[in-house]
Amino acid sequence: MKTGKYSPEHRLKYLLGAALLVPAAPAFAAEAAAVDAGAAEAAEAAADYDDGGAIIVSARRRDESAQDVPIALSVVGSETLEKTGNYTLTQIQQIVPSLQVFSFNPRNTNINIRGLGSNVALTNDGLENGVGFYIDNVYYGRVGQTQFDLVDLQQIEVLRGPQGTLFGKNTTAGAINITSRKPSFDPEFSGEASVGDYGYYQLRGSASGGLVDNLIAVRLSGAVTERRGFLYNTTQKERAQDYSNWSVRGQLLITPAPDFEVRIIGDFSRQKQNHVLNVFAGYFGTYENGAVIPNNFAQRAARFPGYKFPTIDPFARRGEADGHYQSNMDGYGVSGQIDWDVGPAKLTSITAYRWWDWNPANDGDSTSLPIITKAQQANRQRQFSQELRLASDTDGPIDYVVGAYYFWQIIRGKGATAYGPAAGLWNLPAVPVAVSDAALNGFEANSTSDPRTRSYALFGQLDWTFADRLTLTAGLRFTHEKKDGSFNQFHVAGIDLSTLPAATAAAALAIRNQFNPLVSYSTAFTDNSLSGLVTLSWQFNDDALAYATYSRGNKSGGLNLTNLPPGIDPDVAPEKVDSYEVGIKSQWLDRRLTLNVAGYWTEISDYQTAITEQVPNTVNVRQYIANIPGVRSRGVEGDLSFAPWDRASFYASVAYADTTYSDYPNAPQAPERLNQGAIQDLTGEQLPGVPKFTYTIGGDLSAPLTSLGGREVSVYAHADYSHRSSFNTSSSNSIYGDVPAYGLANARIGFRTDDGLFDLSVWARNLLDKDYYQTLSPGVTGLVTALIGEPRTVGLTLRTKL
Repeated sequence: MKTGKYSPEHRLKYLLGAALLVPAAPAFAAEAAAVDAGAAEAAEAAADYDDGGAIIVSARRRDESAQDVPIALSVVGSETLEKTGNYTLTQIQQIVPSLQVFSFNPRNTNINIRGLGSNVALTNDGLENGVGFYIDNVYYGRVGQTQFDLVDLQQIEVLRGPQGTLFGKNTTAGAINITSRKPSFDPEFSGEASVGDYGYYQLRGSASGGLVDNLIAVRLSGAVTERRGFLYNTTQKERAQDYSNWSVRGQLLITPAPDFEVRIIGDFSRQKQNHVLNVFAGYFGTYENGAVIPNNFAQRAARFPGYKFPTIDPFARRGEADGHYQSNMDGYGVSGQIDWDVGPAKLTSITAYRWWDWNPANDGDSTSLPIITKAQQANRQRQFSQELRLASDTDGPIDYVVGAYYFWQIIRGKGATAYGPAAGLWNLPAVPVAVSDAALNGFEANSTSDPRTRSYALFGQLDWTFADRLTLTAGLRFTHEKKDGSFNQFHVAGIDLSTLPAATAAAALAIRNQFNPLVSYSTAFTDNSLSGLVTLSWQFNDDALAYATYSRGNKSGGLNLTNLPPGIDPDVAPEKVDSYEVGIKSQWLDRRLTLNVAGYWTEISDYQTAITEQVPNTVNVRQYIANIPGVRSRGVEGDLSFAPWDRASFYASVAYADTTYSDYPNAPQAPERLNQGAIQDLTGEQLPGVPKFTYTIGGDLSAPLTSLGGREVSVYAHADYSHRSSFNTSSSNSIYGDVPAYGLANARIGFRTDDGLFDLSVWARNLLDKDYYQTLSPGVTGLVTALIGEPRTVGLTLRTKL
């Protein structure tokens, strides 16, 4: 997308968004006077974690006050989302220190809690993430589905530590539990429009009301976001890293009886980006001991007289790729939830089917030379889930949740790698040009994969309150899982080798098989696992709770569907997790001050990690998943919120995570030490992508300003700052993968009517215009590429609520 220009499709999305926002306002304006604005604001405040009121969560699959739940969790309510303007998961990590999100592109997104969940270097279609992601009780099987704009939310709960009893097998690091706003029988409308620099605009709207009194209600929500790119491609003379997202969600609520409720939800999201454009961030042409790296980037570049060695200036935000790149995807689904209050218990059924279509394109070498012209993995993911659970609805002393769960998933993958006229000379200088050019110029290999999962589970959890204020919680989950899949790689394009002399053809075929060998295999396994927890909690007064928990979790085994080296098993063993946690939750000063502290110790055996290694005696690099003996994560977390008076609130969160390899003697070697052997011992080293120390501070202030049309007008301000200590983003712990520490400040100031009818604010993200890296990726040629954090952006937002 050219600077300052929008495609016809972008214009259409803008009009669709405007159509969603504008017509709804008059329809509800006549009813606005009948809405109790004070009650509406109180309901919103109750969902906000920095408010002194009770925060209701469903962390244990029933509604409870967050302060009564013996789980370390962070709750981000709808008011906080509006104050911060955080509508994507990547933005939300700035206010939840224990949460870390890396996104090379939506498919290659890694979500970690307490340093655990996924390896920062690689996403594999046959492997699940260790952080479960749920929207309205529906599990999203592929992490790429988390990268759309989040629409019309009530709150986000980030549950830290294993949650395998109630949330399932792949929550060994935690779970993200998102709740959207339900349809209302009373007329409601909210809308906002934002504009900013870099061509940014966003329209968001939601309307709800009853179709049949006390029987049928409907809610329609949507968002359109557009932004020009932060990067510039000097080869193609256009911007990159732009963003286009369109999301719509419709809900139907049916209540045929006071104790029976049906909620049907359908949603569709489409995202387009001209990305990924890598930026050159560094270069090392020698090994750690000073020896020259053979066939390094500078030597390769010198073979092309017209090619200039790139300037290393990452925060000039320039790249030079000559090939097409994109990160486009669609996500859509439908779910139905039935809640039936049968007296002493509530029966719940959740049925869902979801689709995710991933359509990428990449320039595989990141240079202006036609070396790797195509390097991509498209996906068509489909999933079905069914959950039944029965939860007690009494005052105790015994509360319980029991249930059953079924999950089916298939991911149809299609890979493509293609090479251009510069590939032979770039990679194989010692091979005659006639041979290398015949082998690689125009050569393309495709692959297919189809990992399938069928999972069945039975679970139960019981809380027994005895001795007045002591509660014992125990839970178990049994999971039976079947996985199978196949991988095929084949050649689809290139010079017809049968037209060449026999010796040349044989040498060219050997090169093709070195780069992309012909592969065909299938694999399958069955696994049974048992996870559970035991918690003892003590409510030592009405405003303080102490707890201690032991939990045992399991992360599913995986299918290694890729080009594997000899001797590597395509089946990846499941992870086993043992976790210990103690914590205190407390409120003070008439519940205006909340202080929660937790400490944890987690041991993982058969940790699933990414291996990136250079194929011996070649210029090729391969990636796959393998188990390593052990990982340990230990740390402390604290959350503080304080509302000294009604118009002021402050919060702070801090997390320390010591997440290390406890046993990893045969790790792949870092590129700067490859002349010292192919493996190294990383025992005791911090896991990639895990800052040891993170914190967030923020606050909100408001003051009455004047009266206008009988409404009180207030001025308000919000500011927050998040800091992350240095961390490494390479699987080999290369010194060239060290991301320096950084902090980001955001701010908003505006004025609004107290009933929400009018709200106008100006805002800035990355207020101090901090230059920072998201990732650093050193390669075997000595070139270091990077994903760069967003620069300062400023804008204006207009909101209304009726």
